[in-house]
Amino acid sequence: MSALLEAANTFVLAAEPAPAVPTFTPTVPTEVSGATGSILGWTAGIGLSLATLGGLTGWACVAIGHNTERAGLAARGKQAILWSLISGGGIGVTASLVMLFYGLTKTG
Repeated sequence: MSALLEAANTFVLAAEPAPAVPTFTPTVPTEVSGATGSILGWTAGIGLSLATLGGLTGWACVAIGHNTERAGLAARGKQAILWSLISGGGIGVTASLVMLFYGLTKTG
């Protein structure tokens, strides 16, 4: 029985497919990692901080507006939350687009 299990294990291990996701280590190209990387880093950091602050302020407006029965304040808070989420997503997409366009225009 043990010889049969050993043969089955050998067959299964030999028949394993290659990994679905290849091993890849993402790196920033050296030409972009200088000034552009600094500008993108600062912009993303400050922008995401402001988007987070706007979202927290929106949640506070929703809470205050709901508890004091001021529907207008709660509605403005909900809009602030929505726009904070949209701006955070836009900031994240911007860096990806810069890297994409850099990769498309790179020669050789």
